[in-house]
Amino acid sequence: MSNNLSYPRLLADVGGTNVRLALIHTAGGAISDERNLVCADYPGLYEAIQDYLGPLGIKPRWAAIGIATAVADDLVKMTNNHFAFSQTELKQQLGLAELSVINDFTALALSLPLLGADELVKVGGGERNPDLPIALLGAGTGLGVSGLIPAHQPGEASRWIPIQGEGGHVSFSPFNDKEDEILRILRREFGHVSAERLLSGPGVVNIYKALAELNQQQDEGLNAADITRRGVAGDCPLCRETVDTFCGMLGTAAANLAVTLGARGGLYIGGGIVPKLGDYFATSPFRKRFEQKGRFSNYLAAVPSYVIVASNPALRGTAAALDALAARKAA
Repeated sequence: MSNNLSYPRLLADVGGTNVRLALIHTAGGAISDERNLVCADYPGLYEAIQDYLGPLGIKPRWAAIGIATAVADDLVKMTNNHFAFSQTELKQQLGLAELSVINDFTALALSLPLLGADELVKVGGGERNPDLPIALLGAGTGLGVSGLIPAHQPGEASRWIPIQGEGGHVSFSPFNDKEDEILRILRREFGHVSAERLLSGPGVVNIYKALAELNQQQDEGLNAADITRRGVAGDCPLCRETVDTFCGMLGTAAANLAVTLGARGGLYIGGGIVPKLGDYFATSPFRKRFEQKGRFSNYLAAVPSYVIVASNPALRGTAAALDALAARKAA
């Protein structure tokens, strides 16, 4: 099949709150026509895509969707919003020749080799080894986790295998006595407390409420955006403690992921929360906690960590997924 017959290509990054959509019109063309839609405004993903494509008058031939949930079979049901669909049915509805549906953080992982230095902010550590595994996590509406495993030998052209997992739902691991108490409070409500229950937008609120109870301070009913804004500004001690606690917990989760994957190729942080913390994040407890790993502290001190500040990088990852599909078909 001619590669040109796979265009136009539709790209989608579907999170718990927003759907980001874009097109690639021709082979070698740039990602264009980017638009963000709010999931709550649509009964399903098909309707959101139709609203996007309608004014453009475009009928894509291939599509790739990165979505914030597990992709295990034909039925895809989101964890943090109401979207659910059959891959087979969506492909037919859109008249596609090919449809690739992958986890959103798998898509983000695929974008990592494509990011420029100006799209990353380094936060501590040594230099990355380009031939060793890469770890990725990020907090937003949920907690995304992925990584890249090298499929090349040193000196060869880079080839990577992305991880498609659901690491945000591992059990939360407290680091100190106060985090033990936070876990105890959350266990009353949730039973099983996953890392996502704390390392996400709703998790910021959970930490805030738990600390208010532990410190016998007033819970003002703030949302995650207000908590982080006031915490970074330093005009609310409870909010500052919440943000510091969140960053420390993220450091422990990132360290666990890095040692699990042997990620001396670097630890990358995406999602909607950390990039908005700006310069504060570099001085937060994150990096100190990342390196507090007992006998493996020196190992982690050498692992560089980066905050992703690129615009919609997961769309580049979905584009890379379609390029890889085209290459397999051509082989």
